[in-house]
Amino acid sequence: MNDWKDLFYLSIGERRALILLLILIAIGLILLIWGDILYDRQQAAAPVATERTEPPIDTRAADRPAYASPPSDSRPRHTAYRRPYRRESLGERVRRLTDRRPHYPHREKLSPGQTLELNAADTVALQKVPGIGPYYARRIAKFRALLGGFARVEQLSEVYGVDEEKYAELAPWFTVNPRLIRRLAVNRLSEDSLRRHPYINYYQAKVIVRLRRKNGPISGWSELSLLEEFSDADRARLEPYLSFE
Repeated sequence: MNDWKDLFYLSIGERRALILLLILIAIGLILLIWGDILYDRQQAAAPVATERTEPPIDTRAADRPAYASPPSDSRPRHTAYRRPYRRESLGERVRRLTDRRPHYPHREKLSPGQTLELNAADTVALQKVPGIGPYYARRIAKFRALLGGFARVEQLSEVYGVDEEKYAELAPWFTVNPRLIRRLAVNRLSEDSLRRHPYINYYQAKVIVRLRRKNGPISGWSELSLLEEFSDADRARLEPYLSFE
């Protein structure tokens, strides 16, 4: 008997937990029953669906004459023109698949006796010269931009890709105006800017800046000629490109 008492013996905390659990169960049952009651009331209060009534028929419409709609023309107004199919020949197919050369637009060339100003012509104008296409036109324009302009037609031979034969072919088509040359401001440009010119090397640019810092602005070739970095050949090439203002 004592064993059964020990089996159902609960401490105070366990009794409180059991009572709380029973209260929660009771509240849940009450809410469930109350929800069913509210649902039944809503169903009872809902209006009863009535039969659908048709709108009144206008009897005056029967006295009106009925006009038939014009027949629609189902025939197409325009028919697409179909070009007759022509089978591609074997030779045409081979040429189409193997010809990968770029197709450049045809440009009108200069006539014999005509010339072009080398410092003023853009890449489009340069391609008017016989023997010059897009490749040589870009090369000439790039070298001209680095120089600041051509001082002599002979400088065309210094363009990358222009050999003696190509120069002999191109030279008769050009004239040069040295006044269009963009000169270098020797007393204002930095060492890096001077060194970008094709005719000025690293040591020459460095000695120009050093001399300028030591003695002030350079007056002209009379000072540069005293430096061992500048030979007579250098002066002949650079003289059209340097400004001592």
